[in-house]
Amino acid sequence: MVSNDLHRDIEAVLLTEEQIQRRIAELGAQISADYAGKELHLIGVLRGAVMFLADLMRHLTIPCSCDFIAIASYGMDTKSSGVVRILKDLDDSIQGKHVLIVEDIVDTGLTLNYILNLIRSRNPASVRVCALLDKPERRIVPVEIHYLGFTIPNRFVVGYGLDYAQKYRNLPYIGILRPEIYGGV
Repeated sequence: MVSNDLHRDIEAVLLTEEQIQRRIAELGAQISADYAGKELHLIGVLRGAVMFLADLMRHLTIPCSCDFIAIASYGMDTKSSGVVRILKDLDDSIQGKHVLIVEDIVDTGLTLNYILNLIRSRNPASVRVCALLDKPERRIVPVEIHYLGFTIPNRFVVGYGLDYAQKYRNLPYIGILRPEIYGGV
């Protein structure tokens, strides 16, 4: 059970647990159909995509494996710094594999663009992106999202893996964080 203190910090629930799970099941079916007859290697972007990747994998009906990459671009801030660095690289080679990058949220596109360039440099058979959330209003660098859960407004969201200062990841829904919590307006 999630502490009531965490719930009190939420201005509004943007996406319920049920909405999220229903959409992930749809994405899993679509991805399974698109990769029928192939093996898929998922790359989860730590830490925010852990819950999404785990739930998505449960809905895939094709052979799949997974690995993780950790990238820093936010730190303790609520906006991307634009400076990206690798905190944890992949453990396995992706050469010749069909790769699906699994992201929690795409906003400026800077981090995802960095990851895409890195992954492509390692000669996979193919690379696509699956993102739970997209904030197109914040886009600085154009990136293609092949499988998308939800397009959301430009609000600071937490829950279902997304955090602020490492809190709120365990909320089962995606909520809008009250601005006074993070110093926003």
